[in-house]
Amino acid sequence: MIPRAYADEALEKIHVGAWQGSAHTGKTSGAFSDCAAAQAYGSGGALTLAQTANRLWLLGFADPSLNITKGATFPLDIVFDGQARFHVIGTATTPTLVTLVLPDPALRDFRKSHLMIFQGTNHTFQFPLSSTDALVPAIENCVTRMTGVAPGAGNSVSAKDNGAPVRPAVPYRQTKTEAAPTGPPRLVNVSGTGFLVSKEGHVVTNNHVIKDCVGDVQGNFVGQPAKKMRVVATDEINDLALLQAKGAKKLFKEPAMIRDTAVQSGDAVVAIGFPFHGLLTSDFTVTTGIVNSLSGILNDTRFLQISAPVQPGNSGGPLLDMSGHVIGVVSAKLNALKFAKATGDIPENINFAIKTGTVRDFLDNSVVPYRTEQSQEDLKAADIASAARSYIMLITCTANERQADRK
Repeated sequence: MIPRAYADEALEKIHVGAWQGSAHTGKTSGAFSDCAAAQAYGSGGALTLAQTANRLWLLGFADPSLNITKGATFPLDIVFDGQARFHVIGTATTPTLVTLVLPDPALRDFRKSHLMIFQGTNHTFQFPLSSTDALVPAIENCVTRMTGVAPGAGNSVSAKDNGAPVRPAVPYRQTKTEAAPTGPPRLVNVSGTGFLVSKEGHVVTNNHVIKDCVGDVQGNFVGQPAKKMRVVATDEINDLALLQAKGAKKLFKEPAMIRDTAVQSGDAVVAIGFPFHGLLTSDFTVTTGIVNSLSGILNDTRFLQISAPVQPGNSGGPLLDMSGHVIGVVSAKLNALKFAKATGDIPENINFAIKTGTVRDFLDNSVVPYRTEQSQEDLKAADIASAARSYIMLITCTANERQADRK
């Protein structure tokens, strides 16, 4: 991403407060690449926010005092209003311009904060923020107008063309790609989460995590080497996949325990997974919330609606009750922009998990042994996370960029 917010006279324009920008095309291909807007500061510095054609958010900051090697990468901390802190990796696009991928949680704080601070090893830069809550949807609308595709289109609240049941919202397999593909497709890394359900190495994840893989699917526990995974079974309609890792049985001592009784609205839940793997921590992350509803979009009873936050890379991870038993498989979150366009209201924190009834039917049909148990004792989230280390797996593979971008 480069700060070219005033270029390309024939393309879409963006004017929000002090932010000015436009849509851009690739230098060689001429195809639409991104919509970006920049704001200049009296100090000589500047901020640029962009969204690529495949809906990746990029943030850039420039300062004349910088003098870094072009192409160099380094860790950065972004701090919003002195509170929210995010660890990211910056890349020197030029000696005075740093570009980074902006995670969804950081984008939310960017929209509502008044001061953003970048902290590196040798530099600290402060940028006052204004009009950012209006800037983000303006850039998103620019991308939509240029591509003709709304955010999450094809994987959102509408049904599949073949009449299959609705799969809610945006599937949360993480894809690592930085630009709209032109020419032959190239391979990109994709990642998600899975969890062990048997001592024979059977692992449950979402079908959309592994659907487009063209290389070996691999899985690994935190701190352990990756193992090649065999795809045993898939269920595209219910978005489930069953993998199996071969290896010494001592690797598979403690599979996840599936809850034997139904959950209720209001029950506390814990979601564990690997969001933004490679951009944030290499360990799994833990979020908490409650069961908001016992059905999903359009009263789809295969799903639970939950408030525990999930991000790209959480797909396929377990949703746990406060006894540490699996009550669902994290699958998606509601596409807030598309929902807002349809209703006029912006929903907050509406996420979905596949119920264990569907999961157990899938495992029974695959003749896979699994363990169930009634939930009794409530545990601390930290204890649940500690026990989960024996069965949570990072799932990775390579996929064609064009296929991955449609997910």
